[in-house]
Amino acid sequence: MMKRAYLVLIVVFLLSAACMPTAQLLPTPTATATFTPAYTPTPAVTDTPTPTQTPQPTATPDYPPEGYGPSNFPPEVDPLTGLKVTDPSRLERRPLIIKVSNLPRTVRPQWGLSLADIVYEYYTEEGSTRYAAIFLGQDAEQVGSIRSGRLFDDNLIRMYKGVFAFGSADFRVLRKLLNSDYANRLIFEWTVACPAMCRYDPKGLNYLVANTKVLSEAVTRKNIPNSRQNLDGMTFQYQIPASGTPATHLFARYSSAIYNRWDYDPAQGRYLRFSETQNDPTNGQNEVYKQLTDRLNNQVIAADNVVVLMMPHSYYLRTPEIVQMDFSGSGVAYAMRDGQIYKLTWHRPTADSVVYLTFDDGRPYALKPGTTWYEVMGSSSKITQSNQSWRFTFSIP
Repeated sequence: MMKRAYLVLIVVFLLSAACMPTAQLLPTPTATATFTPAYTPTPAVTDTPTPTQTPQPTATPDYPPEGYGPSNFPPEVDPLTGLKVTDPSRLERRPLIIKVSNLPRTVRPQWGLSLADIVYEYYTEEGSTRYAAIFLGQDAEQVGSIRSGRLFDDNLIRMYKGVFAFGSADFRVLRKLLNSDYANRLIFEWTVACPAMCRYDPKGLNYLVANTKVLSEAVTRKNIPNSRQNLDGMTFQYQIPASGTPATHLFARYSSAIYNRWDYDPAQGRYLRFSETQNDPTNGQNEVYKQLTDRLNNQVIAADNVVVLMMPHSYYLRTPEIVQMDFSGSGVAYAMRDGQIYKLTWHRPTADSVVYLTFDDGRPYALKPGTTWYEVMGSSSKITQSNQSWRFTFSIP
């Protein structure tokens, strides 16, 4: 058995080397970016798609005014969105955490992001970011393209007690994941059969995608414990919290090669996602955006809540660049919902605590029922504000 384990480890290391991301020649992030007040909300491109958008749920008479959370969620209510699910059996499983690529830009639009309960975007290396998409209350036939893991993913696996689907990792990161107490919940392409995880080949490029329903069923067949988990922590209300400041635009600039913005759409009561289409070495003077959509269903990517989590970043290694984040204890957060922004505190008191938000006096902050996108920023990142636009410019000390 030990010999087999060592052989598996060697194979994984070899495959991880093959799966390591190629350098994108991206500039190193900097904290000197300046905010441009003369902001034009319309994307500076002409080929922005106009997909249909499924109407989003609004407050209903049977939704309790006090909302749901941070505990005692009814069996049919998703603790990650605060919404009743059409099929409560979906909640009788672990969340699926799937790593999704963001570069090169040819991987966009990605598959399945519109159906995730929660999405994290965070810095990886060389100015790039990736997504960790968390699925529980809904399923997606295709999610991807799937890429390799990073040190930050350890936090999410522990926090959401999830199954982690990814495309290997640098051997130093992989060693940490494989030596963890959740190693049996790590899913690689070669550990499950298609259609759980499959190769999809558009335009001659090789993409790995996952089917969340089939993947979860495959996890159960492999005798990996896959029952409902305690995901208490988040609070949801349709009533808009007091003490907010009007804010309709949020910029998250990770580097001159990765920057995005969120525009509030009052008609939907949601934030629409726009991603960069070209490098901008001018510190924000020549940013160009395109609205992000979902290749799976042609839906625009939108969120009911956009939350910026500020936390210490440091270099585990500088060459190759491996970054670690201190996602423990508490820190500063900024949350946007319903055209308002709030300065808050995020809390993660233990490794298996789901992150939650409070006001300065300790009162729970209520998210809007629905989806949440987290933008993870270094605690030294620069914050600038002009009128109803907020800009967060990433930096590492």
